[in-house]
Amino acid sequence: MDQRSGQKRAVEFLYPPIDPFDQRMIDMGDGHRIYVEQCGNPKGVPVLVLHGGPGGGCSPAMRRYFDPSIYRVILFDQRGCGRSRPHASVTNNTTWHLVRDIEVIRETLEIEKFILFGGSWGATLALIYAISHPLHVLHLVLRGVFLMTKAELDWFYGGGAGYFFPDHWARFVNHIPQAERGDLIAAYHRRLFSDNLIEETRFARIWANWENALASIHVEGPMGESPGEYARAFSRLENHYFMHAGFLEADGWILRERHRIQHLPATIVQGRYDMICPPISAWRLADDWDRCELRMIPIAGHALSEPGISEGLVRVMDGLRRDAR
Repeated sequence: MDQRSGQKRAVEFLYPPIDPFDQRMIDMGDGHRIYVEQCGNPKGVPVLVLHGGPGGGCSPAMRRYFDPSIYRVILFDQRGCGRSRPHASVTNNTTWHLVRDIEVIRETLEIEKFILFGGSWGATLALIYAISHPLHVLHLVLRGVFLMTKAELDWFYGGGAGYFFPDHWARFVNHIPQAERGDLIAAYHRRLFSDNLIEETRFARIWANWENALASIHVEGPMGESPGEYARAFSRLENHYFMHAGFLEADGWILRERHRIQHLPATIVQGRYDMICPPISAWRLADDWDRCELRMIPIAGHALSEPGISEGLVRVMDGLRRDAR
């Protein structure tokens, strides 16, 4: 990686801002309406962007990782977050609903195959979709790999990451009584789904702040508070999915089923100092997958906005321009 990356802002590696040429709401027929947008070249190589969280939603910056003359970029807000409705709802909201949503989007937009571009939970969802529908995937471009395993959740919510950030960990833990700290995901679940909007929003901000504080190695000092509405959707959805182990039938399901996608090409951009999704998951995913390239970014953490991560992802997508067609 170019040593200048750490001295630049992430946006300096991105393409200029771009507006969508198509925005719509798709009714999924079960109470959820999903926001979808397209930008770039309407006749270009389709790329589906899968945001993190669950519950993170898309942002305009996510449009800018792709050459707009080459790629047809599709973004959507997953169930319960962003511009999708109902907001912060966990009813009919599971991994398998999201996989079905992707299929509905693909069929509605008349796309045969697309590149999947996802980070963190977005990488998880990309892998699960690809395992379920490998015939519709051109390439997997993943960032900050999360395999939805108990070990990963134990690391982040069981104290592992807290050894490196004891101050932030204390702020996360101290709001929970000592008797409930043996299972912090369950303890926060009780408060995020208390039917008391004030309490839910308060604990949602604490949950989101713990993750935000560890997202980037370039953060100095405490992070600002997330807006209440955003934090409530993000934290409720993330907690809901983690309470149910991602709705997968077994721990380690993605690695167990990886054989279904080993014929597909994949590229992973992984921060060496990712404290939210440690590099061991990316390493295990890429190990013995001949068509998977792991690009470890030396001075980077988890966030999409890390300069080295942004540069790495743009380089991957620029490198695929010639072969993607």
